[in-house]
Amino acid sequence: MFQYLTKAITFATVIFPFFSISSGSEKLLTAEGISRIRTVLEAVISPDGNYIAYSLAVPRELSNQEDGASFQELHVINFQSGETRAFRTGNVNISSLSWTPDSMKISFLEKRKEHPVSVYAIPVNGGESQLVIRLHSGIFSYSWSPDGRQIAIITNEPQDEKNKKVEKLGFNQEIYEEDWLLRRVWIFDTLDQKSNAKPIDLPGSAFSVRWSPTGKQLAISIAPKPLVDDRFTAQNIHIYSLESEQIETLTTTGKLGTFRWSPDGDHIGAIVSDDKNDPHAGILEIFKKEIPEPITRIQHQEGHIRTFAWQSPSKLMYLLDEGVWSSLREENIDVSEKKVLIQAGGPVMSNLSLSNNGQSAAFVGHSPSHPREVFSMRYGEFNPQKLTDHNQWLSEVRLAPQEVVRHLARDDIELEGVLIRPLNEVQRTRYPLVVVVHGGPESHIRNGWISSYSSLGQTLAAKDIAVFFPNYRGSTGRGLEFSKLSQGDPAGKEFDDIVDAVDHLIEEGLANAEKIGVTGGSYGGYATAWCSTYYSDRFAAGVMFVGISNKLSKFGTTDIPEEDFLVHTLKRPWDDWQFFLERSPIYHTGQSKTPLLILHGQVDSRVNIGQSKELYRHMKLRSQAPVRLVIYQGEGHGNRRAASRLDYHLRALRWFEHYLKGSQNPPPPFTVEYPKSVLTKEQSK
Repeated sequence: MFQYLTKAITFATVIFPFFSISSGSEKLLTAEGISRIRTVLEAVISPDGNYIAYSLAVPRELSNQEDGASFQELHVINFQSGETRAFRTGNVNISSLSWTPDSMKISFLEKRKEHPVSVYAIPVNGGESQLVIRLHSGIFSYSWSPDGRQIAIITNEPQDEKNKKVEKLGFNQEIYEEDWLLRRVWIFDTLDQKSNAKPIDLPGSAFSVRWSPTGKQLAISIAPKPLVDDRFTAQNIHIYSLESEQIETLTTTGKLGTFRWSPDGDHIGAIVSDDKNDPHAGILEIFKKEIPEPITRIQHQEGHIRTFAWQSPSKLMYLLDEGVWSSLREENIDVSEKKVLIQAGGPVMSNLSLSNNGQSAAFVGHSPSHPREVFSMRYGEFNPQKLTDHNQWLSEVRLAPQEVVRHLARDDIELEGVLIRPLNEVQRTRYPLVVVVHGGPESHIRNGWISSYSSLGQTLAAKDIAVFFPNYRGSTGRGLEFSKLSQGDPAGKEFDDIVDAVDHLIEEGLANAEKIGVTGGSYGGYATAWCSTYYSDRFAAGVMFVGISNKLSKFGTTDIPEEDFLVHTLKRPWDDWQFFLERSPIYHTGQSKTPLLILHGQVDSRVNIGQSKELYRHMKLRSQAPVRLVIYQGEGHGNRRAASRLDYHLRALRWFEHYLKGSQNPPPPFTVEYPKSVLTKEQSK
């Protein structure tokens, strides 16, 4: 596709299809424009601080490419000159970027043709990528030894040869949650791959591995089983000695986030949760390698630590989520010195990578005016600098104003969210409003770029519909206490907060009380179903994505029942059958008058498609509201393919236009008019 790409020529590949031209010759963001947005996924600075490698998600061009998930390309920035070069582009899918310790190569995971996911490396000076390690089963994670000679990888334990043979005969049945394979850690000599390698004997299934800077130990996160529920609720960090082959466990409780060795190998930092009922890992604990209990805990009452890096053996930097903002902090491991390096209020940062000397940093950041791009900063500077601009065409598009809104809930708890105002707003005029509810609920909306295929922000605003993204109680970014406020009360005060936000915008004179819509995915889909049934008198339209409708059947069909119990409901269905039933949207469908569009992936393991089918059937039989169910073949808990994403956005956008700005009945046609520019010449005739 592209061999070299610099900031100066990015715009040459994108012109008119990304926006529409209004009668006033203004360029407005469209669903097709959203489908073409390029997004930086991760950025990793080289150990010597001279380069930044980053991965870029590039959506497929449906008019001339086969449908599928976005390509993931590899690009490298020369930190001194600012020049950007493309290293792996086109039909590629790279992930898990890392640098070899000598800063001479960038390594990554990639699946190529018929081969499984393998580790490759490409010289920073250019040239072809080279295979580092390939196994019969795919590789999930890896880590370089300090001398760059060895590599620790995580892969499934080998499948029994007898089972392989019978599978080829057609006996490929799944034994649900029993026929899984443990994930093992192997160590390979990259210079002598014929040398015998064997898996490390571990007490469970490995999820992540990090080699100690001394070369003598590995830090490995391990859960009892490779199941998603175990990954969410039962991981612990284990220290494995390469010399003695002994393993010790560091005591962590509940959810586990990022963990990293200090530069001297004496300490390990880990982002953890407060206890097993804490819904989000947002506390930074420091362990001395031979002591199982943490020696230091860094916690913020009104924020969550997102990620961190070691600046020196005694000092860390970390990104802190503070409500809708983020800040960069610096702190000694004995908490004797603290400093704010980047104040909250600028670009929202979600990734932090430091050079070995701790003087140069790379970030991934976004703002209301642009999606995720690469940022950098040198120690002593006051603000990060944006290094990439992969969507220059957005500068030609008129975007609606975006602002932070704070209001009180009915019980006087202060809440906040992000509002995108109607693009052509006229003072003292009321507008339709769509509330976009985030999932989780252990997540939150940041004041950055918040428009995507499933999050109709700027595209709704371009049609003069206000859009509000609430951070209801139970959201992250506000500290431990706030994140626990929704526990044991599903669809209770947490969803009352959504109605309170609507009331606030009505009182402010912006929203038309008769034209309120609601949408969201996963837990946000649960909120959408609840608002479209229990609160149906308040909402004129709903678009539910991979959402929950029956708390009883959801418990028995999800892949995270233990996580749901520990950090959400705090009880199980058999503890109170009636409670779970009454907190289910299907229980209230008889009173629904809200037209509801339901969309779901066919193979969703998190929220089974049966949740959407149940709600559809109940509404068909019991409600007075129009309802439509759209099933995306082969998609899971969220759409990955370009066609599925564009179809979703077009349907949702049309549903809200129809019911909030157009006629009430009948519903719009079930067929969709796709943009001619995404169709081939043959299809568009």
